[in-house]
Amino acid sequence: MKLLIVEDQVKTGQYLQQGLTEAGFACELSADGETGLHLALTGDHALLILDVMLPGRSGWEILQAVRQAGLATPVLFLTARDAVEDRVHGLELGADDYLVKPFAFSELLARVRSLLRRGAAGVQDTTLALADLRLDLIRRRAERAGQRVDLTAKEFALLELLLRRQGEVLPKSLIASQVWDMNFDSDTNVIEVAIRRLRLKIDDGHASKLIHTVRGMGYVLEERQD
Repeated sequence: MKLLIVEDQVKTGQYLQQGLTEAGFACELSADGETGLHLALTGDHALLILDVMLPGRSGWEILQAVRQAGLATPVLFLTARDAVEDRVHGLELGADDYLVKPFAFSELLARVRSLLRRGAAGVQDTTLALADLRLDLIRRRAERAGQRVDLTAKEFALLELLLRRQGEVLPKSLIASQVWDMNFDSDTNVIEVAIRRLRLKIDDGHASKLIHTVRGMGYVLEERQD
């Protein structure tokens, strides 16, 4: 499965290419917008990873040209432009996801795999939901039963992972690698502490509990009928 990375920062581009190659993907790398656009239009890529500010042509222009050519290839923007307006603009142009620099490679990899699972047929939803829980990926806001829930960056990433894979039991090792970008150490209780704090914010005060422990296996986010 071949990916195209268009990134003008040499170290970042090489880091992405190496990491994604080690994860099992074939990667083409372009450092300018003109070459990136040519490769995007002529290559058989499963996913495009675009920076916004590029020499030659911007990531916005590449995306517009790709969509105007009738290509539904999933597009992930990876950029330092973190304003809500930029994220909304990218999605309105037809991007499937938007990740702000600096980023954890584990989160990038999770988003890449998620987009590839969806295929090129649809655009990624910007809201994740379960029961009365809502997570706005663009505005980085969480709500339960219509009430805003204030989360730290790690809590947001943890809840996003649980929502993306709701109904699936996630072991601590996977949570550690995806959210903390580290190998799980059985001597640390960082996962338990994070889950406990997230439960207090998401489930406390609600009759229906959504975050559950599966003893000896991990954690699952799901709505259960009593």
